[in-house]
Amino acid sequence: MGESAEHRIEVHLDDLLAARGMTLVELSARVGVTVVNLSILKNGHARAIRFSTLTAICDALGCTPGELITIQEP
Repeated sequence: MGESAEHRIEVHLDDLLAARGMTLVELSARVGVTVVNLSILKNGHARAIRFSTLTAICDALGCTPGELITIQEP
């Protein structure tokens, strides 16, 4: 796959934040990741995510990686 290739990964950060009444700014403070980087992830433009960041986000939101990130069918 080239660098500009589309992906089928879906990030459900907006839904999880809304369900928990949490803002992106609050999540940023809890996990130690900038709002800009969380926004990039939320919008599906992230090129990678560290396991430590994924763990921190899941801990803060009380979710699993499979609830945060899914893959669309082709």
